[in-house]
Amino acid sequence: MEDSMRRHFFHHGGQDPAVTDGAKEVRECHWCQLRSFDKHAVFPISVVNDTKDRQTLPQDFRFISENHLGPGVSRAEASFRSGCECADPGDCMRAGCQCLEEIDDEPSDPEEPSDLDADEQGNRPSKPEKTLFSYYSSGPKAGLLKKSRLQSRQPIYECHEGCGCGPDCPNRVVERGRTVPLQIFRTDDGRGWGVRSIIDIKCGQFVDTYVGEVITSKEADRRRNKSTNARKKDIYLFALDKFIDENSPDPRLVGPPLEVDGQYMSGPSRFINHSCNPSMRIFARVGDHADKHVHDLALFATRDIPKGEELTFDYVDGIDMRDASKTEGHTKCLCGSANCRGWLW
Repeated sequence: MEDSMRRHFFHHGGQDPAVTDGAKEVRECHWCQLRSFDKHAVFPISVVNDTKDRQTLPQDFRFISENHLGPGVSRAEASFRSGCECADPGDCMRAGCQCLEEIDDEPSDPEEPSDLDADEQGNRPSKPEKTLFSYYSSGPKAGLLKKSRLQSRQPIYECHEGCGCGPDCPNRVVERGRTVPLQIFRTDDGRGWGVRSIIDIKCGQFVDTYVGEVITSKEADRRRNKSTNARKKDIYLFALDKFIDENSPDPRLVGPPLEVDGQYMSGPSRFINHSCNPSMRIFARVGDHADKHVHDLALFATRDIPKGEELTFDYVDGIDMRDASKTEGHTKCLCGSANCRGWLW
């Protein structure tokens, strides 16, 4: 770890003759890859190993900040793309915004402040106006995922670059990207690498997306079969199956789902470990509705997380692994939580 870091800082800042194949080495340097991220100066990602094993990140791994579409995978054609025409960002929180048209109606959140202005006498409506989008719109929780959404498995619909509301729209939390500085660190209990934040994270706060190479189900199966441990390969593969429906008029949502492979190219979230008592949950996030088949995988905190605590999510999200018939050949879970199911894959 120290050797590779030293080489980066001493040789990759200019044309150093010690670097015989400079362009190739810089492309493969993890620190150079991280430094190329748009928000690196404000929300940096660091890598540390304070253990005695002196391990470095996999040399065949490459950091990316957004999904790469593999062969046979594409986004919707321009003629099928659309966005809302809200002139006021406040309109993007209520019924009428095209981006929210598929959100199921739900009771008003009692913790959601009223978005209606007070009248001339300073009186506010006794009943807050219901907002449909997924985030608190004002007050100290502004921008956090609503409690009702956090406890559900419902997808998150956001405005996006094709909308008329502008980049400051409150319904663009995931689109604006990660605002949490993360640190990839080597665990000291045999679980490999892990991830933690260097700042406190609030319950409902967006942390990061899981990105990788988006591939067809056929290619995903080929990679599983090629792997020496298919179950271990599944740790890095996430099916984009939230909207799969055999009766869908969209043929891309009828068959087997696309999958995101983060083993060899991904962001810091690729190194987040599993826990049976996790601090985060993955949600399907949709921008343009024509791209549901390639929706984002967004990680949100399900409780307050103090800085320095390891970030985790449930890889199998609640599947009961206590049944012995389901655990044959599986990998033992090392999360150590009080409610550990005992097995992972």
